Amino acid sequence: MYENTCCFFGHRTINESEDLKRKLTDTVENLIVNKKVDTFLFGSKSRFDSLSLEVVTKLKEKYPHVKRIYVRAEFPFISEDYMAHLLRFYDDTYYPEKLITSGKAVYVERNFEMINNSKYCVVYYDEQNAPTTRKSGTKIALQYAIKKGREITNML
Repeated sequence: MYENTCCFFGHRTINESEDLKRKLTDTVENLIVNKKVDTFLFGSKSRFDSLSLEVVTKLKEKYPHVKRIYVRAEFPFISEDYMAHLLRFYDDTYYPEKLITSGKAVYVERNFEMINNSKYCVVYYDEQNAPTTRKSGTKIALQYAIKKGREITNML
């Protein structure tokens, strides 16, 4: 999954604008066309995740071969109904088995899973607006992606 895969992660709240959406669209389209990325991994719980899914879904009209995969951090076992619901938005979903014992670190571990399976990371990290009352999951993921030598594009 690694070579042709990109993951997204970012802050729960973002400074959303048409400029950001255009920049994100251009970045994703460049990955598809020039880097031959065909698989995109998504988490949940952030507006950046949602915006990224919207952008990839729109580009899927032009590039139908791309796959959108939701990497769940909750619900290791899901019903057929919930699976059908998720498959309205994604092409596939999975729950990494090692997350079962992650406890409170489940979202951090899920992000590590996505980074480990991706060559490219598209992120929304704003040092100025990162949380100060708790650790920033986005910062932890970004530091991990840097340590792993991923090709990172920050949308800021």
